[in-house]
Amino acid sequence: MKFESFVKSYKIYLQVELGMSQNTILGYVSDVSEFMRFVDENDSIKSITDINQQTILDYLCKLLDTNISKKSQARFISSMRSFYRFLLLDDVVKENPMDVIELPKLGKHLPNVLTVEEVEKILDSVDLSLPNGHRNRAILETLYGCGLRVSELINLKLSDIYFDDGFVRVFGKGSKERLVPIGAPAIKQIKFYLSHDRNKIKPKKENEDIVFLNNRGAKLTREMIFIIVKEQTAIAGVDKKVSPHTFRHSFATHLIQNGADIRIVQEMLGHESIMTTEIYTHIDRNMLRNVIEKYHPFSRE
Repeated sequence: MKFESFVKSYKIYLQVELGMSQNTILGYVSDVSEFMRFVDENDSIKSITDINQQTILDYLCKLLDTNISKKSQARFISSMRSFYRFLLLDDVVKENPMDVIELPKLGKHLPNVLTVEEVEKILDSVDLSLPNGHRNRAILETLYGCGLRVSELINLKLSDIYFDDGFVRVFGKGSKERLVPIGAPAIKQIKFYLSHDRNKIKPKKENEDIVFLNNRGAKLTREMIFIIVKEQTAIAGVDKKVSPHTFRHSFATHLIQNGADIRIVQEMLGHESIMTTEIYTHIDRNMLRNVIEKYHPFSRE
């Protein structure tokens, strides 16, 4: 492939200098690699500086012919913008053809959110007399009580829980560290789990400090957390599509509904941009609108 060395160097730049998550790196590098395969077919392009705005637009047209979604278009453009920032920094190119190419307008996707009552139903439906009952209750309490991502939950360490201070130390995307408050209910359930279930399990090597383990002493997988959440939601009779991330969305939404400052919520969620956190204010406004439409006398006419 032409210019493969640039793609490899770009990948290292994303990993080392920007500290992006593995999933983001895979997506960006995949987009740029596919574009470079398209460039390979153009014999007139001998140097990377021969790639211009028209080359990129031609490739975008090719993507549009495959009915690619606006979200995928936007990611390709973001990937290419990032790639050209790297090329400019390394003085490989002097001009950025991405400067005049705009992102497609995306509609705001409002995530699924549980009500407080639905969260309580799911938590209370866990049978603590069953094997792993205390563990599963602690998992759900931690997801909702701290707003953690699945990857953050399964990698949570005992040494990162400060029970007396009411904080957990979390390593999020790009290994960025943050402190998140943990409430009394989650602390209570984790302590129950540690004393009732986990102390009976012999952790595997390198899993000694991991909080949530399976019966063989290994760290839980992402898939296992999804299964626990899905099964418990069904047992609780909550008729919604619920994933572990739904608890994170609900955590943020309920905080903002109760008057929390959006910048504090941003910090707790580990969002780099406040624009990402602002979606929860849209959810809140939608809920307010629904209440008005349902209960205001003029809205019923």
